[in-house]
Amino acid sequence: MILIHIPRITNRLGYTLNVLFHNILQAEYSITTNVEEFTKHEGAKFAYGPEKICQAPFFKASKLLFQTSIEEQDLSFFEYKSLPALFPVYGKDTDLPFDPFAAIFYTITRYEEYLPHLTDPHGRFSATDSVAYQYNFLQIPIVDYWAALIKDVILSQYPDAHIAPKVYEFEQTIDVDAAYCYRHKGLPRTIMGALRDGLVAHDTELLKQRLQVLRHKKEDPFDTFDYILSFKKKHKSMRIIFFVLLGDYSNFDKPISYNNSEFRNLIQHIGDYAKVGIHPSYGSLEHPENIEKEAHRLENILHRTIVRSRFHFLRIQMPRSFRSLIHAEIFNDYSLGYHDEPGFRAGTCVPFPFYDLESDQETPLMLHPFAVMDTTLQKYKKMNVEQAWEAYRSIIDATRQVGSTFCAIWHNQNLSDSEGWEGWKALYEKVLEYADPQRNNTIEDN
Repeated sequence: MILIHIPRITNRLGYTLNVLFHNILQAEYSITTNVEEFTKHEGAKFAYGPEKICQAPFFKASKLLFQTSIEEQDLSFFEYKSLPALFPVYGKDTDLPFDPFAAIFYTITRYEEYLPHLTDPHGRFSATDSVAYQYNFLQIPIVDYWAALIKDVILSQYPDAHIAPKVYEFEQTIDVDAAYCYRHKGLPRTIMGALRDGLVAHDTELLKQRLQVLRHKKEDPFDTFDYILSFKKKHKSMRIIFFVLLGDYSNFDKPISYNNSEFRNLIQHIGDYAKVGIHPSYGSLEHPENIEKEAHRLENILHRTIVRSRFHFLRIQMPRSFRSLIHAEIFNDYSLGYHDEPGFRAGTCVPFPFYDLESDQETPLMLHPFAVMDTTLQKYKKMNVEQAWEAYRSIIDATRQVGSTFCAIWHNQNLSDSEGWEGWKALYEKVLEYADPQRNNTIEDN
């Protein structure tokens, strides 16, 4: 048990200590504001506040965790031991020249997204506007490194303190925006698609493929689900979650009808072998009531309670998107990552509870960050397969090094090896092999 002395308890400080020691370091701790109790304690301990107490480790505090307002912060970026550092502090007694607790809180709460900022055409906060991108540490799981600095200070004076070693994990997630390319779309959409192929695109091969699929002479190219599930046998330590779009048809939501019996059978088939969550529709940002409606559709298909979500288009805004999930009684979300850049939006991929900065309180919603998405690399970064492999490998290596969770997003339709995604199916298999926690040898580049 690590005893921590603080000058006073605040929601922000209590939350930060909870995430740091419970979610990241996995160490038992207790808090005291009593100087005498702290001084007499003979086990592992440290002080966080304005001044050092006895000979225990000391981290000097900045103001952030003792505030309740949301305001621009003087981050004063610098480097310490080749790592990015925020919130510098000054004094000969402090064991670190910056406040790692404030830095962790600022990063994992996405504090900067509560401040005035521009959004992209879909209302999203872009990676390029983030502090991590601007200071070139977006692809570093920086929160895990700051946690390691705190751990090292504690262990340097109390080597017998019990802090569990971190274990690398791998979580694969699949977004099902379009389960089928041609089948089960209804007569109007099928006719319009055929006309588009033949009259607008003048693509006779595409039209031929469409007709072959509709006549059941060829498999639908987007139906890659059994292929995806087949890897569960080979990569036994890999977790897999499918997020299914069940919204109503719109400009940005084009799912198969949730009433279609074949689609329902497919979802049930997936649910027999993997976890399934809801993929709240594009319009759920403006109409949060859709989340509950769409989740009920999935519950009726699977006959089980839905507890996981990831927003379609990664269309989230702080804090209202996550408040909507809590209202719908969905307590695990997997949307925390960027659409336009690979990297660690929250500075980590360790799951942690969402902190509502406006109401200044920790919530029961668990956030499961991801670090890279297939469409980010192909669509936004314009990477070819070789460049994408380097991006995946870099993220996996960074995650493995700190014992975090490598979580990636793939789309079933992008594993069809067609329509601009040629070669990505082989890349997918290579990434699964490399990311497997049970892998012993580094695979070669080619």
